[in-house]
Amino acid sequence: MKTMIRKRVTVLMCCMLLLTLMIFSPSLASAAKEKKIDKTNKAALDDKIGKPNAKFDSKKMSDMSDFDPTTSAMQGTVKGDTIKIAYVNTFSGPAAENGPIHMMPLQFAAHDINKRGGIWVDGKKRLIEIIQADHMSKPDQCKKICERMVLQEKVHVLMGTSGSNLQKIINEVGNKYKVISVNEGSLADELQDATNFGRYSFMPSPTTDQIGRGMAYFYGQLRKKEKKFYILCQDYSFGRGMADSFKAGLKEYFPEAQIVGEDYHKLFLTDFAPYLEKIKASGAEVVFTGDWIPDAANLLKQARQMGITLPFANLFMNEPNFLHAVGVEGTKNLMNIDIYDMPNAFTSHPDFVKFYKAWNNGWKKGWKAPFDTRLYEHGTGGIGLYGASGYWLFSVIERAKSLDPEKIIKVWEGDVYQYPNGKIVKMRACDHKTIQPLRVGEYVPPAEQKLSMSIPPYYWFQGTSSLGSEWLVPASKVLPPMDQKLDRCKGKSEWGE
Repeated sequence: MKTMIRKRVTVLMCCMLLLTLMIFSPSLASAAKEKKIDKTNKAALDDKIGKPNAKFDSKKMSDMSDFDPTTSAMQGTVKGDTIKIAYVNTFSGPAAENGPIHMMPLQFAAHDINKRGGIWVDGKKRLIEIIQADHMSKPDQCKKICERMVLQEKVHVLMGTSGSNLQKIINEVGNKYKVISVNEGSLADELQDATNFGRYSFMPSPTTDQIGRGMAYFYGQLRKKEKKFYILCQDYSFGRGMADSFKAGLKEYFPEAQIVGEDYHKLFLTDFAPYLEKIKASGAEVVFTGDWIPDAANLLKQARQMGITLPFANLFMNEPNFLHAVGVEGTKNLMNIDIYDMPNAFTSHPDFVKFYKAWNNGWKKGWKAPFDTRLYEHGTGGIGLYGASGYWLFSVIERAKSLDPEKIIKVWEGDVYQYPNGKIVKMRACDHKTIQPLRVGEYVPPAEQKLSMSIPPYYWFQGTSSLGSEWLVPASKVLPPMDQKLDRCKGKSEWGE
């Protein structure tokens, strides 16, 4: 009995000593807090990815209150001997809205780095200059503008874009002239296969295969509820690629699932009724779609008008302006897989709060059109990835201490980096695809959005359903396909080892 009492007293004294140390030792208290945070976010790390070589540090972030998305870091506003980044996308024509959506977050990152004094490269500090390059969604114009950027503007990096066929051209120009090209917006797996790979091209963007398999993993291993799926995608390479990867993922992670229907529609369709009638009669519990706007918007609007309340498992059915047009009830239970967001980022990675507020406060202050709409309010989702890819690129250049592409390649191959929201990514050395986790989130009414928006005002939007519960798809479950025909990858595992 006395022995048991002595043991209890000893344990109590140890606990009191530890508490005292934590009170009078901020570093120890901080370490304990950090350990708790790491445990909360442990699945995001994935042991095989490893700890980051570098990460976004919110403590070093500049005062961003003067950020102007219409001018900051743009050519003409940054003087001197600069680090030149050509941002190549469509800024004119029917898809002109894509350019600003992708380039503006890159400007945000560049403005932050510039206010810190720039990056030390090749013996001196240089600011970052973003040069707008319009490919007009035309292949011939894409090649022309990229060559102009390289040969006349003497850019150090080509970065883009919407459209894998156009990103392929950007990569080809970069590899021809030995200029780094960065793909932050196209998803085709073949961009980095044995046929198209080049040492100078890097792909921070996830691939179609990762996204489709990630959604299948969610339903089969995390959700474990609905089993009957109807696939409806756009009838071209991306839409069919999304469908194929989802079907492959179901075979791998959810073999008991049923595909009760599968259709492909032409782009920019205005009447989805024939497809929706088939979905109604199919007995489907979920509709899987890779559609992007305007098709994604028209599909959801018409489904709800026809009384179809089924959830849509989607990638691009998340644009807040059209979601407000559909309303809270019509957007409930949408299931969105995202290429940047992380589950419960504000609680699992508290440093993200400062970064988020810098963006959101700037928007509230009154950015000029077209950046004044709800699309830009939070800086999450795809918009977040476009900026985070910029931070990763700038970190690589900073650590290379040079604009020499060979030195940049040496740092970036195999590099592990942590984005502002805590997401940890790895650039696979042999094919320059990125190993990364993904997030799946369920859309819920405003009162329930505090599950993910855990800081005031505790909701994302009042006029539409938005993120509530979130789940992590670990990187190990969605490793990007590796082409063994690529000599650099022969004999290596999907981790690149």
